[in-house]
Amino acid sequence: MMCTGKCSKCTCTKCIGIALLPLAVCAIISNLLLYFPNGEVLDASRITDLVWFFHGILGAGILVFLPAFMMLGIGEAGCCANKCWMVLSVVFAALGAAGGVYCVIISSLGLISGPLCDVGDEVYLYPFRNNTLADNYLLNQTSWSICKKPENVILWNIVLFSLLLLIGIAEAILCLIQVFNGLMGFLCGSCLRKRKTDIAGM
Repeated sequence: MMCTGKCSKCTCTKCIGIALLPLAVCAIISNLLLYFPNGEVLDASRITDLVWFFHGILGAGILVFLPAFMMLGIGEAGCCANKCWMVLSVVFAALGAAGGVYCVIISSLGLISGPLCDVGDEVYLYPFRNNTLADNYLLNQTSWSICKKPENVILWNIVLFSLLLLIGIAEAILCLIQVFNGLMGFLCGSCLRKRKTDIAGM
């Protein structure tokens, strides 16, 4: 069995942890901005319902912070050859991957359904949900004029949901890499210990 070295595993784990931290921070900020369409403070009933699933705050944020900090701790302490630590890193990385996937799903739904907006006379609707406009509103900017308030709410939602979608994908990939890395560390740790035992027995 070919085993990666302790230093390479620890370096990879630490780098993934470092990369996840700014992604999680950006996800939380993006989710928070969705509560203020075009920078305006609106009644909760006039904010797109999908932002209340906390996909950026909880999914791509808190659930990713946990494995990120653990990976940094493992990398700093040089615990990559420790089976227990590597198993824990796999569990937390899987949790982070689940958070990233959750963010991707909700963000995709947010892009598909479009924003809640005033279509005239203070009537708030989802104009792009379940109708013919929903098929092409992302590319057809002329259809955006149906939303009167908040101003630029469609562009606001598209940019932030797209950003959260990309963040979720990146986090899921990084966490899955750590799942593989952790499993390799677990297997290689056993391999190295067995090799040392065999050498000692000679």
